[in-house]
Amino acid sequence: MVSPPAEHHLAFPLLEAQWLCQTFVHWPYEPAVVQALLPPGLSADLYHDAAWVSFTPFLMSRVRPPGPPAGRRAAFLETNLRTYVRLEDGTEALWFFSLEVSSALMLTARLAGAPYHLGDLSLRTRGDGSITYTGVRRGGSPSYHLTVRPGRALVPGERDIWLTSRWRAVTRRAGRLWQTPVTHEPWPLSAAREDGLQESLTRAAGLPPPDGAPVLHFSPGVRRVRLGAPRPVSRRGSGAGPQRP
Repeated sequence: MVSPPAEHHLAFPLLEAQWLCQTFVHWPYEPAVVQALLPPGLSADLYHDAAWVSFTPFLMSRVRPPGPPAGRRAAFLETNLRTYVRLEDGTEALWFFSLEVSSALMLTARLAGAPYHLGDLSLRTRGDGSITYTGVRRGGSPSYHLTVRPGRALVPGERDIWLTSRWRAVTRRAGRLWQTPVTHEPWPLSAAREDGLQESLTRAAGLPPPDGAPVLHFSPGVRRVRLGAPRPVSRRGSGAGPQRP
C-alpha cells in the first residue's frame, strides 16, 4: 500500500469506477521544458530538481454514476500522458498533455477542458506474465506500443509516493483553470521491467524525446475510485484543503 489516503472526502461523486492493470512509465525532464507547456497559474512540480512526465495505460472498469447498480457498467481502455504541477497556493495536482480513450463516453469531459482523444487501444496479457498495451489515435497518429513484466511488490519509497499520489487533475477551458478531485484506496505497487516501448505521444505534446531509462511501476489497480465534479480554481489558489508535505 504505497500512497497515503486522499486528502479530501467526496460526499457526492460524479462517477465511480475501477482503474485496473495500470502501468506507470515516468521520465525526468528539465523543468523549463515542462513549464513552457503549462498554462498560466500552474508551475511544474519538481522532485530532486527534475520535472516528471508519466505515461500511464490502464483499464477503466465498472464506470457508473454513484448509487445502486443499474444496468450494465462501462469498461474501456485509457492511456494518459501527464505531468506533476502545483497551483498558485502550492496545492499538488496533475496536468494532462493528452488522454487517449477507446470509448466516446469520456469525450464529454472535453466540456471541462480534459484533452480526450478517441483511439483504438488494446491490452493483452500473456502466460509468461508480460502485458502489452497498444494504441493509436483516430487518424493514425500519435501511437504507442509498450510491453512490461511486473515484478516484486514494492516497499514504498519517497519517490514512489511522489509519482503516484495525486488527488486532483487540473484542466483549462474558456481561459480558466478547473480542478477535478479524485479519491481511491492506496495504490498497491510493484516494480516492473520494460520489454519494449515505442511512443509518439511525447512528441505530439511538444516534448523532446525522453532521455534515459524510465522509472516503472505496475499496479493491479484500485477498485473504489470516486471522481468529483469539476469546479473553477480561484486565481489565488484552489482552496482545496491542506497540502501534503
